[in-house]
Amino acid sequence: MAVRNSLSGQLFRRSSVVAGARFMSSWFRSIEPAPKDPILGVTEAFLADQSPNKVNVGVGAYRDDNGKPVVLECVREAEKRIAGSQFMEYLPIGGSIKMVEESLKLAYGENSEFIKDKRIGAVQALSGTGACRLFAAFQHRFHPNSQIYIPVPTWANHHNIWRDAGVPMKTFRYYHPETRGLDFSGLMEDIKNAPDGSFFLLHACAHNPTGVDPSEEQWREISSLIKVKGHFPFFDMAYQGFASGDPERDAKAIRIFLEDGHLIGLAQSYAKNMGLYGQRVGCLSVLCEDEKQAVAVKSQLQLLARPMYSNPPVHGALIVSTVLGDPELKNLWLKEVKVMADRIIGMRATLRENLEKLGSPLPWQHITNQIGMFCYSGLTPEQVDRMTSEFHIYMTRNGRISMAGLNTGNVGYVANAIHEVTKSA
Repeated sequence: MAVRNSLSGQLFRRSSVVAGARFMSSWFRSIEPAPKDPILGVTEAFLADQSPNKVNVGVGAYRDDNGKPVVLECVREAEKRIAGSQFMEYLPIGGSIKMVEESLKLAYGENSEFIKDKRIGAVQALSGTGACRLFAAFQHRFHPNSQIYIPVPTWANHHNIWRDAGVPMKTFRYYHPETRGLDFSGLMEDIKNAPDGSFFLLHACAHNPTGVDPSEEQWREISSLIKVKGHFPFFDMAYQGFASGDPERDAKAIRIFLEDGHLIGLAQSYAKNMGLYGQRVGCLSVLCEDEKQAVAVKSQLQLLARPMYSNPPVHGALIVSTVLGDPELKNLWLKEVKVMADRIIGMRATLRENLEKLGSPLPWQHITNQIGMFCYSGLTPEQVDRMTSEFHIYMTRNGRISMAGLNTGNVGYVANAIHEVTKSA
């Protein structure tokens, strides 16, 4: 009997092990590879191309006129001052208080009454992506039955961010393909028809991917209608200073909404305007009715951040707070960000000039009417495919051109390629 029990016990253990192993081996068997990111896929294809004439106008990272990455002098000087002078301790969950303070002054105004009255709940975030993701989680937790209206088109990651936060998305008209400008009447109609009290995602400046921004007067009309409808405006501001070369001008939309008495949400990033792409430093702020509400909002943002990433990184925050907190370094940054913006603006003018000199029958004024890192060229997916296969020029299939990829050495070549693929259009 003892032998029989022993044998049956061994058989049970073996069968359990086999069954367990079979079960464990199936845990991830059904998972398929994720689709490639369209922008990173462009870079991979570009790197694999052996052509000496290849050009990458797909990725949104600034390059100088030699096609090289840039580290700003103000950033290098800030790093020198930081080196060896700071410990590497954890930041609070809300991040660097100094960096957040400087970010709020940059966005809301140096002498903002909202800052003085402590009406803004704000935390350091993992660049603009992290700021958007944190706000999306905040929206889902405290307005679980709400949805967000997103412009067509928008930065592709906006869809991923609000989807993964569990927030339903709807869209509103923004870009007009025929004019390659703003579909203002469609935009206003969609704002008007949205249920009262909806959330709206707005690009503060240098709309990505189109480069199409409303005029100041149009912003005022948008603000007025959003207020009438009781909507909540959430701004994504990834290009303050980088769009026009003037941070104050690039914050104009936000200032208009503040003047009109809106409560707003705001995501800020220092990737583009300070070249801190890999540091992942940004800020999320929410303007509240009073100080008590701002304290509560900040505490809840921190509660959401804690299980996500615990606390943000320190180095990028030290760079930003050092640059913006020192008058000499801030002035240097203002000069350097204007140099970057002016180069992009200059490349727009040169590309348009080259196309017009080639005798293109198509209108190209939208190139210079648009602003910021990107130009929505109007090229069709088929024309983009020809740009790549025939001319080794890489971009996303929606025709978005990263103007930072152009320089005096390749702009003529790119213009000629565009002319060739569009001349029969």
